Amino acid sequence: MRPIRKLEVSTGNYPGDAHCKIDELLDSKEALKRFKEEFKKRNIEISALSCHGNPLHPEESIARNHREITRKTFVLANRLGIERVALFSGCPGDSDSSKYPNWVTCPWPEDYSKILKWQWEEKVIPYWQKEAKFAQEQGIEKICFEMHPGFIVYNPETLLKLREAAGKAIGANFDPSHLFWQGIDPIAAVRRLKGCIYHVHAKDTKIDAHNTSVNGVLDTKSYGDEINRSWIFRTVGYGHDASFWKYFISTLRLCGYDYVLSIEHEDSLMSANEGFQKAASFLKEIILKEKQVKCGGHKMSLPQWLKK
Repeated sequence: MRPIRKLEVSTGNYPGDAHCKIDELLDSKEALKRFKEEFKKRNIEISALSCHGNPLHPEESIARNHREITRKTFVLANRLGIERVALFSGCPGDSDSSKYPNWVTCPWPEDYSKILKWQWEEKVIPYWQKEAKFAQEQGIEKICFEMHPGFIVYNPETLLKLREAAGKAIGANFDPSHLFWQGIDPIAAVRRLKGCIYHVHAKDTKIDAHNTSVNGVLDTKSYGDEINRSWIFRTVGYGHDASFWKYFISTLRLCGYDYVLSIEHEDSLMSANEGFQKAASFLKEIILKEKQVKCGGHKMSLPQWLKK
């Protein structure tokens, strides 16, 4: 069975636009048609467009560019018939005169609590209320926020806070790799986010027990300094074994998610090709391929020969 049926395609911002030149596709019907045909002839669909950036960046030129790409991505998704766009929430600075983002991680001294309140009330909620409305006008009902440290939405609580303020179009692009090192149990997080998980990344994290026991999990060392870091990103199966991933996938289904596992490669110990091949092979053996059916009050999957 061919395991790769859908692709997540980046339109720009931090991930770049190597495979999707958004201005060309929006300006030319012929280019858009060719783009669609490339996927059709390979029998591959697009699971989501992604435009991970920081539209709340205090440096106006950066914010403006990221906002433009985000809006264009909503428009392109509409023209392609794609209902999901994956992105980051962004992170403001501590004031209108800031130059760099300020990610608040503690309530004291009180300066930090004041910053956080200002960020949410003056920047985050107003912006995403407006953008959620724009996205929905384009037919996009699933805005998939990756909960990522360094940005205002980084855990289930902050995701749900934004969802409450900006509406049900706000959901999760659930990537467990960013939760492991925060001490969050991805299984518990999936249950908490039942009904608002719209897309899932398949990426792992390995916690280094020795380094963590000395320095904790907050680590600003380069991702290339693997041997000294408290944790590093890994290909699925190299941070947590198959038993975790089976439990994770099963819990996703229990909570109503039965869509893609989008392989994301950030394993600095493997080439992109090897990491992708290993991840695809690993997941192929544990994903749930057949739909559930009710039988005698219980849910079960019928074997193929019974469906004939």
